[in-house]
Amino acid sequence: MKDWAGAAPDETSAPRRRGRRPGGGDTRAALLDAARAVFAERGYDGATVRAIAERAGVDPAMVNHWFGGKEPLFVAALDLPVDPATALNEVLPGDPEHLAERILSRFLQTWDATGAAQLSTLIQSIASHDAAAGLLREFITRVLVVKVLAAVAPDRPELRATLCGTQMFGLAFVRYVLKVEPLASADHETIIAAVAPNLQRYLTGPLP
Repeated sequence: MKDWAGAAPDETSAPRRRGRRPGGGDTRAALLDAARAVFAERGYDGATVRAIAERAGVDPAMVNHWFGGKEPLFVAALDLPVDPATALNEVLPGDPEHLAERILSRFLQTWDATGAAQLSTLIQSIASHDAAAGLLREFITRVLVVKVLAAVAPDRPELRATLCGTQMFGLAFVRYVLKVEPLASADHETIIAAVAPNLQRYLTGPLP
């Protein structure tokens, strides 16, 4: 997991070295650092491949070489254990009224399988580093609003996305960071049965 304290730009630092870096691993790491900073500053739409490459001190072609484009670089910068596109392809097909159950099942399977160390670090980073928080805001907007809520929500997708975020990150914080019992050791079926109805209301139900 990235140390987000190093992702914010330093306006007082010396200019970045231009040109291709000597080591491939160095180039990839520099692009990830630069992407976290630029996406946090400018948002996904405002961030350009050229701006990210310039911040990293490399040729813009290196973005395509290492990541295949801006969106894959954005996903890589989030440092998630699963590609959101793959997860969405698994949960979106099917009855929209059972979407919450599929989302929760995929969420719990992924984080329990990885020991939740990445998730715990990410959540704690969000609270202390603006770059991490900015990147997560972009993730919520581009993934939850554009790709999930736009497909199922009857109205107000932005509000619904933020409400879903409170439910999912609240669950993550209590289960994986605070590790409060009995939620921390509850089986998936119990959690899904308890949480899915409220999450489903945020996704497709009537809002006041």
